[in-house]
Amino acid sequence: MTATLSIIIPTFNEIENIRPLLKSLEKVMGEEKWEAIFVDDDSPDGTTALLRQIARQNSRVRVLQRIGRRSLSSACIEGMLASAAPYMAVMDADCQHDESLLPQMLRKLRSTDLDIVIGSRYILKESLESWHPVRKMLSNLATTITRFVLRTDLRDPLSGYFMLKREMFDNAVRRLSGKGFKILLDIMINTRGPVSYKELPYTFRTRKQGASKLNSLVAWEFLVLLLHKFLPPTIPIRFAMFVIAGSFGVVVHLAVLGLFYQMTGFGTAQAMAAFTAMTINFLVNNFFTYSDQRLKGKFLAGGLFKFYLICAVGAFTNLQVAIAIYEHSLPWWLAGLIGSTIGSVWNYAVSSTFTWKTTARSRN
Repeated sequence: MTATLSIIIPTFNEIENIRPLLKSLEKVMGEEKWEAIFVDDDSPDGTTALLRQIARQNSRVRVLQRIGRRSLSSACIEGMLASAAPYMAVMDADCQHDESLLPQMLRKLRSTDLDIVIGSRYILKESLESWHPVRKMLSNLATTITRFVLRTDLRDPLSGYFMLKREMFDNAVRRLSGKGFKILLDIMINTRGPVSYKELPYTFRTRKQGASKLNSLVAWEFLVLLLHKFLPPTIPIRFAMFVIAGSFGVVVHLAVLGLFYQMTGFGTAQAMAAFTAMTINFLVNNFFTYSDQRLKGKFLAGGLFKFYLICAVGAFTNLQVAIAIYEHSLPWWLAGLIGSTIGSVWNYAVSSTFTWKTTARSRN
């Protein structure tokens, strides 16, 4: 069977939702030529094994297992790249998206010149009534920011439920960042030329099984993805993330320097500040910038030690430059800032190659 529609479903620990979701899809899709491509990020709860078991009996089900990386956006990209269908939909496995909207989405794409049809949570007032007020407020804020940045009238630019023509995906795929949870935003930002779209209302359901994947990392990656829109193509998105994380380290550096400057003298205080900032930068970058290559357990300690060794050159340069500037009668905080900035450039260039990439295979 050659599928007309591929439904891309990223999964992580969704074993309880797989069978109910497939049952619902089979009910609404009927005799349509469709397939479900599940992209599982090596779920420890047995999701992959269940999907393979089902796939042996159901030719509509395909499974991609990814080991060593975890990101909803990149999972969706890999799922779409594995599809040969002219139409592709993206939806979650948690049964919160209304699958009965899929046939209508497909009819719209087939019968019009639309590029993409988006399931919107913000057209029906009752759609988000079950949400906690804080989550609703943050979602509205993120949506407002995104609409301003994209200069779009889309009501739900952060929707995780949509269907698009292959031509639109092919237009954008080589520019996608693959970061975070907001694959629709990534595609909309990186599609060249005008985009013809239609939003369809649906009621966002409450998750019944499994745990939500929303956390502070999602908010971080959302902000970085927006920043990506304004970066020239020569600047890697990972470098932007490193710089943002490093700015926090600069604040820590100046705080420690200011605290010990009067007690120990500039040189000692600068060395203590550089060491403290180095530790903070490693931890922040390990959690956020290199979340897909995050070091854990014994590999965390080993990675930190390697980071210290590699960045010792940067720290030495930082210290020597800062002292030289300070001795030319510049303010202590400016000398410290310049030294820290120079050290940060070295830290990124070397640590991105040796600290995370070389230990990526063994980090878990």
